[in-house]
Amino acid sequence: MASNAFAGLLNSSADRHSLFDDAQGIVAGSMLAVLGVTLLSSAGLLAGGTAGLAFLAHYAKGFSFGLCFFAVNLPFYYLAFRRLGAAFTIKTFAAIALTSVLSEFVSAFISMAHVDPIAGALFGGLVIGAGMLALFRHRASLGGIGILALYIQDRFGWRAGFVQLGFDGIILARSFFVASPFIIACSVLGAIVLNLTIAINHRKDRYIAM
Repeated sequence: MASNAFAGLLNSSADRHSLFDDAQGIVAGSMLAVLGVTLLSSAGLLAGGTAGLAFLAHYAKGFSFGLCFFAVNLPFYYLAFRRLGAAFTIKTFAAIALTSVLSEFVSAFISMAHVDPIAGALFGGLVIGAGMLALFRHRASLGGIGILALYIQDRFGWRAGFVQLGFDGIILARSFFVASPFIIACSVLGAIVLNLTIAINHRKDRYIAM
């Protein structure tokens, strides 16, 4: 009986992920997101979305990025639960919590002495985008604007990456108070790379597993 129950956790189908599929997708997506954030941070760059708000608090006030990232996402759980369901909300909460915790400890394991801002934007944006793709494909997100972008894509058919890029531009515009024009330009480049990665690769009609 126990072996049958365990097998059920592992079994997936063409149109539905198993519990194990979702777990590894959330862990992998969160790890990629943390690696991308580390690249951006090491280059002195900012990000869009709720990560961008957490970066602003971190740079301006010295607050913990992980704690700010977790806290700023709290209001969006209601939207996630009402519009995208309990399963999406639980998986998103797990991804945000894991990303917040990992971001606090990753510096003890990964040290980057120098990251060129342009290289940080290109590689950091791409890695975060890949992490978010992994989460999206398992019906999870990194919260905040990602939740809203997924809802708008499901409801109106607008590409989530383009929706998120618009919001990211607004958030990065606030960065003029804490960063130089060059750093902001590189941060915008990172946001473009991140969101183009999502817009080009994430389409609901191409990936149907839930």
